[in-house]
Amino acid sequence: MKTKFLIFFFLGSIIWVISTNLLIREFHTSSNLISMIHIKEILYISFTTCLFYYFIKRIEELNTSKEDKERLSTLINAMVDFVNFKDEKGRWIEANKVALELFNLEEDQYRGKTDIELGDQARSFYKNSFAHCMISDEETWDSGKIARIEENILQPDGTKKIFDTIKVPLFHEDRSRKGLVIIGRDISEKKRLDELLQESQQQYKSLFLYSQDMIVMMDLSGRITQANPQFKEITGYQPEEVLQQPITHLFPKDLHDELFKSLEHIRQTNQHIQCEMAMNHKNGPQIILECTAVPMIINNKQAGIICYGKDVTKLRLAEEQLRKTEKLSVVGELSASVAHEIRNPLTSLKGFVQVLTTEDSKHEFYYRIMEEELDRINHIVSELLLLAKPQEIKFIQADIYELLHNVISLLKTEASLHNIQIQLKSYLRTQISILCEPNQLKQLFINLIKNAIEASTDGDGEIMISLEKEEDTAIIKISDNGDGMSPELLTKLGEPFYSSKEKGTGLGLTVSNKIVQSHNGSIHFSSILHEGTTVTVKLPIQIASRVPVG
Repeated sequence: MKTKFLIFFFLGSIIWVISTNLLIREFHTSSNLISMIHIKEILYISFTTCLFYYFIKRIEELNTSKEDKERLSTLINAMVDFVNFKDEKGRWIEANKVALELFNLEEDQYRGKTDIELGDQARSFYKNSFAHCMISDEETWDSGKIARIEENILQPDGTKKIFDTIKVPLFHEDRSRKGLVIIGRDISEKKRLDELLQESQQQYKSLFLYSQDMIVMMDLSGRITQANPQFKEITGYQPEEVLQQPITHLFPKDLHDELFKSLEHIRQTNQHIQCEMAMNHKNGPQIILECTAVPMIINNKQAGIICYGKDVTKLRLAEEQLRKTEKLSVVGELSASVAHEIRNPLTSLKGFVQVLTTEDSKHEFYYRIMEEELDRINHIVSELLLLAKPQEIKFIQADIYELLHNVISLLKTEASLHNIQIQLKSYLRTQISILCEPNQLKQLFINLIKNAIEASTDGDGEIMISLEKEEDTAIIKISDNGDGMSPELLTKLGEPFYSSKEKGTGLGLTVSNKIVQSHNGSIHFSSILHEGTTVTVKLPIQIASRVPVG
């Protein structure tokens, strides 16, 4: 091209010089011939200079434009994003390699073609994707604003690529369309990770919200930052009530030092700990928690502590009850064999003592002591026999008020000897008849009232016995104004061979517990030190016949 231009310029210049010289000689005189030739040369030089300047300028512009285009092409091809330029009619002008690979296009296939034409030209598989892109292009132009949308591009292998696409509409000064710049980033992997993260968060949330165990999250200082709904079911506290409160707020003061040591151990060793602790319930007595505390690790750094707590109060009570039952079973089996072995020689000893009492009046005092001690041994043997394997009990209908009245009548004399008053109060307008074994209930009431007599203060002692009815349950309360008992002693009441009395065997309450259990009832002891003790017995009214009190 350059060679042709030079040859053309050279030949044109020769022709122009020769032809102009001929014309000057033909039409001008010799006087001004030289001047005309100089003027011609100046005009030629000026013209050729302007012409060369114009062509040089155009070449520079073309080179600059080509370099800019090459730089732009290099830039967009180096980008990992989808880049596409379209003209005012939606025809593809320029696209980078990512865009071409996405739709399986070649370099010489796409320029000057619209999405619809490319959809027909390329695999029909992409036709729907091209159609969707064309629709979103039109929406962007109509809005006249930069648009950001997500576009899904199906791939031949069945996978789906998701692009976060920005579309920038370009307009002329008269607001007519000029072009469209499209930049899209493949966020398929990010979307997949987001879905995995969301799934993981949902799993964590489900574990946190629906766990049957209490879950508490704390910062490194031990302040509560989160608590799940089960926290309220176990402790009685709303999670909002304890947020930003120290975890020690929920536990008795005597456990605070142990808690601080446990938290410090987790912070220092980054290891979990397991323990069992008593915890304050908002609306009732303490509960027993089986706790597991683990460090919360975020970005390889300890960010807090997670504590899982399981309420094992009922389980521990059941284990304790099982332990007592097993102990009672062993005691019962032992008692049965021992009692029979003791009772046989005991009968002989008592007979001989009675004979000696009649024949030797001189030592009658000692014989009476021996007989009383033998009676006491016989009473213990009788209680041991009651702890033996249960025999078939015949239940009959009996009036609970009448049973109490008979027992009080029997023990009033003993109470009077100690100046202790026994009062029976019943606010019922009808008698309560329950299905029971009357003799066992009498034994139960005798044991409880005798204990109350022994616990009451001589001279001003008072025992209050009340009978109430609550739905289908008879409630008997026996209260004394004695010295009362400490909480430690209360927890051991009813265990075989444990007694707070100096000469007690601990079998009376054990027998009483067994009688109550055989009647499907419950017995509860409450006591205040130096104020007295109250025993509450609840017995179900299995068959109740109400007879008006006359």
